Amino acid sequence: MRRLIAVFFAGAAGGLLLLFAGCADTHHRMIVSVPDQRMLVLTDGRPVAVYKVSTSKYGTGDRVGSYATPLGRFCVKNKIGDGAPLGAVFHSRKPTGEVLPPNAPGRDPIVTRILWLDGLEAHNRNAFSRCIYIHGTPQEFLLGTPVSYGCIRMSSRDVLSLYDLVGYGARVEIIDEPLAFHGR
Repeated sequence: MRRLIAVFFAGAAGGLLLLFAGCADTHHRMIVSVPDQRMLVLTDGRPVAVYKVSTSKYGTGDRVGSYATPLGRFCVKNKIGDGAPLGAVFHSRKPTGEVLPPNAPGRDPIVTRILWLDGLEAHNRNAFSRCIYIHGTPQEFLLGTPVSYGCIRMSSRDVLSLYDLVGYGARVEIIDEPLAFHGR
């Protein structure tokens, strides 16, 4: 039996960050296709959802300061946003108290939920320190086009659904090929 260790950090703004060690979601996997701007979600190897996403407008890579989306294998290391409302704005992974509706005009903050990715390969080892997330965006009308600064953006409803489905340690693959040709 695996032991579960949880560490809780309370943020100044009342946010809560959970870090888990010793557990891994082996039932769920996400495959993000950069050319398709889509995410396929698998449960025990079976497709359960396809979501429209946005990857970086600066292309792919893992160089610090590049704003590119890294490729390869990752895991969900942290999940942030339990209980926050749809559209809740996060700054430095802490809720600000502001809530934005879908397609709100103006800036484009991180909203609703954050799944913080950790790179599992040498060529994407900077992902965690670069703060590469799967997160919600209020600019949902831009989903399906590469417009992010390295992260994987989703609609608020979709990222909430994904957040509730997958656990810590769930695997993520970001590929530079269509989903149809990835053998899935």
